[in-house]
Amino acid sequence: MSANERSKVITQGVERAANRAMFYALGYKEEDFSKPMIGIANGHSTITPCNAGLQPLADAAVSAVRKAGGNPQIFGVPTISDGMSMGTEGMKYSLVSREVIADCIETVVQGQWMDGVLVIGGCDKNKPGGMIGIARANVPAIYVYGGTVMPGHLNGRDLSLVSAFEAVGALKAGHMSEDEFKAVERNAVPGTGACGGMFTANTMSSSFEALGMALLGSSTMANVSEEKRLSTERSARVLVEAVRKGLKPRDIINRRSVENAIALVMATGGSTNAVLHYLAICQAADVEWTLDDFERIRRKVPVLCDMKPTGKYMAVDLHRAGGIPQVLKVLLQAGLLHGDCLTITGRTLAEELAEIPDTPPADQDVIRPIGSPLYAQGHLAILRGNLAEQGAVAKITGLKSTSITGPARVFDDEQSAMDAILSDRIRPGDVLVLRYLGPKGGPGMPEMLAPTSAIIGRGLGDKVGLITDGRFSGGSWGLLVGHITPEAYEGGTIALVEEGDSITIDADRQLLQLEVPEEEIARRRTEWKKPEPRYTRGVLAKFARLAGPASDGALTG
Repeated sequence: MSANERSKVITQGVERAANRAMFYALGYKEEDFSKPMIGIANGHSTITPCNAGLQPLADAAVSAVRKAGGNPQIFGVPTISDGMSMGTEGMKYSLVSREVIADCIETVVQGQWMDGVLVIGGCDKNKPGGMIGIARANVPAIYVYGGTVMPGHLNGRDLSLVSAFEAVGALKAGHMSEDEFKAVERNAVPGTGACGGMFTANTMSSSFEALGMALLGSSTMANVSEEKRLSTERSARVLVEAVRKGLKPRDIINRRSVENAIALVMATGGSTNAVLHYLAICQAADVEWTLDDFERIRRKVPVLCDMKPTGKYMAVDLHRAGGIPQVLKVLLQAGLLHGDCLTITGRTLAEELAEIPDTPPADQDVIRPIGSPLYAQGHLAILRGNLAEQGAVAKITGLKSTSITGPARVFDDEQSAMDAILSDRIRPGDVLVLRYLGPKGGPGMPEMLAPTSAIIGRGLGDKVGLITDGRFSGGSWGLLVGHITPEAYEGGTIALVEEGDSITIDADRQLLQLEVPEEEIARRRTEWKKPEPRYTRGVLAKFARLAGPASDGALTG
């Protein structure tokens, strides 16, 4: 409902007097009823440094909306800190929070007749949750990322949150002293902002620039910078203009713009979580998109950016080198983007990139030229086989070898796997199987950053494989395969793996295979019994009942 339509409804009859009175209580004046109501979905929270710096940005957005002729109305959305909940039962709520955020935005925007919405978020699930809610509500909208954290520093090297997780394994392996470990803990996260590598937060925010739903250059700014505040103000002004033009998310989010977003994810070496989240975003926006589309984009788009966790650089380094606009311009010049896609400014992506140099600066090596990429093809491979008939996702950069065949080490929960890693019961050549951790089995599809970081910390990163029906953090790396579908809880073949079985991971052949005769797999299947649900009430039980498979984005609706 537009502002004019709302004005007519509110002024119809005595029965609307109470409605009108509520707006007057908010400070409305008579002339305000004809102004567009702009929601500010504020993810501010003191629970995590990712979101603790959002309130100044929300304040800036409110002021800018008002100056642009809109009526700003702020409302809150929750967040769960992936970094703080990692390795605990709380991590099961991380993906669930994506759905809760989406529901909050849809509910408030639609329930309060808002004409547009500016979503401000920090931690990982804020981004896809916000975009799913934006796509559902389909009123003019823009995403404002709260910004990245500055790198931590210790003894001349940059640190990130993942440094602290990897330090656990290094400490247990005797590769690090207790004093060094504590120094990493104290220095890894120096202030507010989301995790600083090309982890999930920066992956998703960067992709929103390519999607056309965020301002160019906004996703690699530091939270504490003045340019982040100024970018937020401009985002608010652009949104008010989009409301006046009637430019809606589904005018922007389509198959071609999603191809642009995934090309950017590949070029920057982004998180495996982008696969899960874009499957869900596309469903919300009624865009046809499958796992096979990721593989199609991977084969033609090279990795251009040398970013952590497998590379050298942080988001602030990428920003200094030209940021996402520079990466997009390189891709556009190579014919790997659809430059005619519309953006939230009302201009095409090519028009937005017109003033960006065709090639990256020569005095940096964060962004490679198209002719000398870090890797010739993208890094997020879709694997299939009898262990993943409906697909699985592997991140294959930064590895000496992209294949392994070895004995299965089977764990039905994350903690058992951690105990085995930290007590030196995992050997080179092993393939860890972490199962009953999918959308329904976890429930909530928790991330496995704690075990993967412990593996790296113990020097086993390129010596063992790990497969799971759960997820990985954007900070994870190694010979890892996640999102295995069907999941164990639904009777997928991963549930039938026994200790010592031979498993093959082969990214080059896109294969994930249990090397056991089919008749033996069939026998085991007849004996398998579905476990009782781990939760029977509350939000986790609700998610377990409603969530679709990972191969469809694990969306609840």
